[in-house]
Formats: sequence, structure tokens, C-alpha cells
Amino acid sequence: MEKQRYNISVFTENTIGILNRLTIIFTRRHINIDSITASETELKDVYRYTIVLRETELQVRKVVAQLEKQVDVLKAFYHCDTDIVYQELALMKVRMDENRMTELEQIIRRHNARLLSVSPAYAVFELTGHEEAINHIVADLDTFDLLEFARSGRVAVTKPMKTLEAFINELV
Repeated sequence: MEKQRYNISVFTENTIGILNRLTIIFTRRHINIDSITASETELKDVYRYTIVLRETELQVRKVVAQLEKQVDVLKAFYHCDTDIVYQELALMKVRMDENRMTELEQIIRRHNARLLSVSPAYAVFELTGHEEAINHIVADLDTFDLLEFARSGRVAVTKPMKTLEAFINELV
């Protein structure tokens, strides 16, 4: 079986150590996590972990089944990229060079990035988009002095399906 990118959504209660227990499952199976994000959900006291990895569907099914066995896990799902809407966020800080300000502005506009802060020493801007879009702007900035770069993990929601609240109600 061929490996492909999967997005695992894990809905949990907010308990100490849950992230550690979730990641141990991947470690024991020798599965590398490409990115992981955690956030609150639309339901009070329910948290969502979005885990992105490259693996076979069989391995992903096994991992999701094992995740759901965890006491504090309410539900876990896996999806291909085509089944979700997703974005990443990147913050970039470049050294200001008055001689190249026009060139920097053109790069920012071409990538639909947003300028957040400008000082005589540096400029900070952000780009929200898919991994490829962020990689492209970083490549375009290779002749600039990139002082700092930070990138979030993937944030994703599924395309129409049964809501989390419906799954929770079925458990009750």
C-alpha cells in the first residue's frame, strides 16, 4: 500500500497529559507526525487535535481505532485532503533594506500576504494558505535576510458530514 497524507481529528476532554498519551500511540507504531495543532471546539470543554501524517490507510485506521480506546477521547476521525478545508499560518520577519522595499512589497502582494509590522530594522508579515503557498513565498524571499520564520500546524474542518454534537449525543 502506498503512503499518502491523512488528517486525523481527535476530539477529547481537556485533561492533563492527553497530548502525551495521544503522541505515544504514534511513537509506538513508528509513525512520524508532520504537524499537530490543538484548539477548543464549538462544544464547551471539548478540544480538537488535528494531526497530519503520511502513512498507509491501513495504519491510519489502526491508529484511529487505538486513539478512540483512550479514556478521554470522545471521537477520532481520519480524512484525506480532499475531504477537508484547511489552512496553515506563517509569520516571517525580514531585515529592512530601503533599496529593496519595492521588491519586498511586490512579493508580499503577489502572495496575498499581510504586512503586520514595519520598523526601520525589519518588517513582519503573515501568510495564511496551504503548505505549498507558504513554501513559495519562503523561496521568493531567499535573497532577503529572513530573520525569523514561524509556521503553524494545519488547522482543518471537514466538508459536510455529521456534526461532532451528533456523535456526542449518540454516546449519551
